[in-house]
Amino acid sequence: MAPLLELEDVHARYGAVEALHGVSLSVGEGEVVAVLGGNGAGKTTTLRAVSGLVATSGEIRFAGERITRAAPERVARAGVAHVPEGGGIFRELSVYENLRLGAYLRRKGFAESYERACGLFPFLEARRQQQAGTLSGGEQQMLAIARALMSRPRLLLLDEPSLGLAPIVVREIFGILGDLNEKEGLAVLVVEQNAKLALRSSSRAYVLEVGRVALEGPSTELAENESVRNSYLGY
Repeated sequence: MAPLLELEDVHARYGAVEALHGVSLSVGEGEVVAVLGGNGAGKTTTLRAVSGLVATSGEIRFAGERITRAAPERVARAGVAHVPEGGGIFRELSVYENLRLGAYLRRKGFAESYERACGLFPFLEARRQQQAGTLSGGEQQMLAIARALMSRPRLLLLDEPSLGLAPIVVREIFGILGDLNEKEGLAVLVVEQNAKLALRSSSRAYVLEVGRVALEGPSTELAENESVRNSYLGY
């Protein structure tokens, strides 16, 4: 069976600066895959390449369809939802308005998607009229994920979801994502600085170094890899 998402020899650049140098990776249907690496390794750029937010070359395919250099709205319509670092919520809008925007691609089923989001994150209904920018950091991250889920994506791209959040909030977020993956088959490609958390929450992982894939394999094996343990796990 072909992967749900496949990157093959992908290069990406910001102007004259090349950030990815031939990255190849894949995410299977219903699989959670982590991307590890230090600052400047190309993790965020990899997600942006999938979403059409950076100039790319090479091959990017989603559900068998070539999406290399596709417009972001086309990628979103294909079934990819992207939660950028920091969440990217509309701070001046209400919680409810953010969720409405998350469902703009779906002409039907808003009420069902809204009920599902509030079931996953119960505070959303109680805060529906609250300005999103006044939520706590953890609540803003949960709102960003809920907004992405409103489009009912097949693949969720997550960029540093634990950044700056309390451990209890991080556990709650990853627990919900784990349930969605297990019960609904949601595929996830997650960029995460917390390597222990990322490897514990994924089935496979890639380690990027200076825009290239340095290591890849099952998360359990990478967790025992001496190079990974020394560089990312603090051993």
